[in-house]
Amino acid sequence: MKILVNNKETELTAGNTIADLARQLELPAQGVAVALHNRMVPRAQWEEQILQPGDSLVIIKAACGG
Repeated sequence: MKILVNNKETELTAGNTIADLARQLELPAQGVAVALHNRMVPRAQWEEQILQPGDSLVIIKAACGG
C-alpha cells in the first residue's frame, strides 16, 4: 500500500502501524513527533495506530541550535 510521509510517497505492507514505520525509518527513540492527517499521534498510540492506504503523515525531528 502507498502512504505519504512528509509529502513523499512510501510503500508499506498492509497492517503496518506508526511504530512499524518508525522502526523501518530508523527514527530515534526521542525527539520525534508524528502527525497523521495533521493530528498529532501520542507515542503511546504508535503501536495501535494501523496505517491505511492513502494516509498522510508528517514526521518532525527536534533539532538543537540557534
